[in-house]
Amino acid sequence: MQAARMIGPEVAPPAMCYYEPLKGSGGKCRACLVKVTAGSEKDPRPMPKLVPACITAVQDGMIVENTVNEDVLETRKGIVEFLLLNHPLDCPVCDQAGECHLQDFSFEHGVSSTRTVEERNTFEPTDLGPNIQLHMNRCILCYRCVYTADQITDGRVHGVMHRGDHAEISTYIEKAIDNDFSGNVIDVCPVGALTDKTYRFKSRVWFSKPVDAHCECSKCSGKATIWYKGDEVIRVTGRKNMWGEVTDFICNGCRFDKKKTSDWVIEGPTNVSRHSVISANKYGANLIKPAFPVLQAARDYKQINDDRDRSFLGIQPALPKSKKK
Repeated sequence: MQAARMIGPEVAPPAMCYYEPLKGSGGKCRACLVKVTAGSEKDPRPMPKLVPACITAVQDGMIVENTVNEDVLETRKGIVEFLLLNHPLDCPVCDQAGECHLQDFSFEHGVSSTRTVEERNTFEPTDLGPNIQLHMNRCILCYRCVYTADQITDGRVHGVMHRGDHAEISTYIEKAIDNDFSGNVIDVCPVGALTDKTYRFKSRVWFSKPVDAHCECSKCSGKATIWYKGDEVIRVTGRKNMWGEVTDFICNGCRFDKKKTSDWVIEGPTNVSRHSVISANKYGANLIKPAFPVLQAARDYKQINDDRDRSFLGIQPALPKSKKK
């Protein structure tokens, strides 16, 4: 995974559970499965099965097929279908819409239809403290929030309960997550399962303007991204790199309490990827290439032969370009 990312995003496998700043993450979602056609220079034999790129060590002479192997692409369609098995169609109301990794993954590798008719697992929203709400219906059990609580907080009080299709994220005996860095579980969640209660339903992400800023803080680095709607600061998040990963985690004081411009030193506009919906109204239309809908339209295009009589509509047929004057 790291080697592919060094080459560039065009060859890097998708990742739903892997999070480089968190030790031990990866190997849960199988979104990054690739085909190793040659193990190394010393042993060029191919690996018999697809392997997860996030936990497979790279070696000299290794040949990996990611975007050109039919088995890999077909498997990813199945992985998307599996992740969406119990996932609700909450995108129109979900706060994560527009910056959801599952949306990107399903647009790029999913299919337009579903084969399931069974009822989905449903859970009621649960408050995990004064600032965090859990929507277990949307959770894909990537374990990122568990690793975050383990590695950057003093005491983890939540985890994955039960097993199999009964597994769910929950706190121990309904305890609240109330440590100084608990808000970071919101940033690491790739879907809309863990949401910021101070930001819920305030704005769609493409209507807001992100800017990089910093402040004086004794608990964390103070480096954050603040999101404006007009002149109002509607939320504060940790700064994310091009892979959507936070490298400098911020404390709850910076995240939930500092909602005024005067609390921050503005550094400048956040660098937003131009293919992202967040870039709407922030770049010229000629610079934005809507890759996902174009690829999906090309994949699902069907030629329609329609010879019905349309003379009663009174529509003049368009002339070929060669006959136009």
